[in-house]
Amino acid sequence: MQRPIVAGNWKMNGNLGSIATLVDAIEAGTGGLDRVRVVLFPPFVYLPQVSHRLKGTAISLGAQTLSEHTAGAFTGEVSASMLLDFDCSYVLVGHSERRNLSRESDLLVARKFVAARDAGLTPVLCVGESLQEREQGATEAVVARQLRVVLDLAGVQRFEGAVVAYEPVWAIGTGMTATPEQAQEVHAFIRRTLAEDNAGLATSLPILYGGSVRAANAAELLAMPDIDGGLVGGASLDASEFLGIAAAAQRHSEGT
Repeated sequence: MQRPIVAGNWKMNGNLGSIATLVDAIEAGTGGLDRVRVVLFPPFVYLPQVSHRLKGTAISLGAQTLSEHTAGAFTGEVSASMLLDFDCSYVLVGHSERRNLSRESDLLVARKFVAARDAGLTPVLCVGESLQEREQGATEAVVARQLRVVLDLAGVQRFEGAVVAYEPVWAIGTGMTATPEQAQEVHAFIRRTLAEDNAGLATSLPILYGGSVRAANAAELLAMPDIDGGLVGGASLDASEFLGIAAAAQRHSEGT
């Protein structure tokens, strides 16, 4: 059983005071969670603050996106090397809000994936369908397309050491959650798709579920054979809720 990942995406939330309180509470509560990888994704401007507070802890730091470029006249963008300066080891790539609100194309997402890999960062590649696409029965076609563009540009070997997150767009911030069985179906499909290029890698690749993950439903989701952790949105802003998810992952990893 691989070590589950519990990742908190804070999106555009927080301030200096609230983030200090949140980080300290999460750090204090993860002392005994030695079978879980905890990763925090604060807004860019708080990366220095969170990086400083996480030094000497087992919690990893990530960024919410990055530029596909290494440097240059790209106002407002942040490169992989800049993230490394603040001890980031993870970066979200292709989050649904970036795809929808910022109109990031599948190809741009693939380029960002490559930029992260080239710099030594661990990309968390987000894939998932809208409610309309699910109702049309297009879930697998959408997820396969999103994966295939990255596979074609990067090659399957670049997925070694990466992470994939399935986030049904209709379950993000809506309070709706895919049932464990619905999530498992898509996670298994992702693994099968990657296995077409490399079966061994597909077996070991961590695949997270992201879509209104809460302490109350974490255990059921993690009980599914192809769900290796959670990409947590709103619940990650509440330390007790987030730690409840991490505790469920610890219990699952221990087999209890």
